[in-house]
Amino acid sequence: MPRGLRRFQESGQSHFVTFSCYRRQPYFATVEVFDLFVHCLEDMRRRFELCVYGYVVMPEHVHLLLSEPTGAKLAEAIHYLKLSFAKRLRSRRSPEESGSFWQKRYYDRNVRNYREFTVKLRYLHRNPVKRGLVVNPEEWKWSSYRHYALREKGIVEIESEWTARDREQTACVATARIFLRPG
Repeated sequence: MPRGLRRFQESGQSHFVTFSCYRRQPYFATVEVFDLFVHCLEDMRRRFELCVYGYVVMPEHVHLLLSEPTGAKLAEAIHYLKLSFAKRLRSRRSPEESGSFWQKRYYDRNVRNYREFTVKLRYLHRNPVKRGLVVNPEEWKWSSYRHYALREKGIVEIESEWTARDREQTACVATARIFLRPG
């Protein structure tokens, strides 16, 4: 997170998080690397008991829309995600491919209301289209878009009103409704 910026951190608070590959290099260059990150994201979601509302993994950066972790700070969850991914990736690479994968910091913006939530979710889902990587958002495999548009279950469990209702889980939905309420 940038130095000197204060963020409101409370359990259930929603955040829009962005972090980049080292020097904005397109290190997400293979299906294997993309898939490994998505598995690490699901691992972080479970470990820190947070809700992932949306995500997109781009060739040189990642956007996440998620809740504050239960019993931990957001910085700890992001640190865990980046470190666990880097360690798993390093174990699969040759010594010549070593080096930094991530920029040290990340950017975090509190999502305070329904409008911000939908703007951020739409932005991250449209990012691959805007960049010319695909024509339609559902073509980009490393995003939560297919969950919302096609109701497909992916590796990362996405928290949305309809999935929570289907599973009769209300804890995360109550939080989402607070931020999805107009006003």
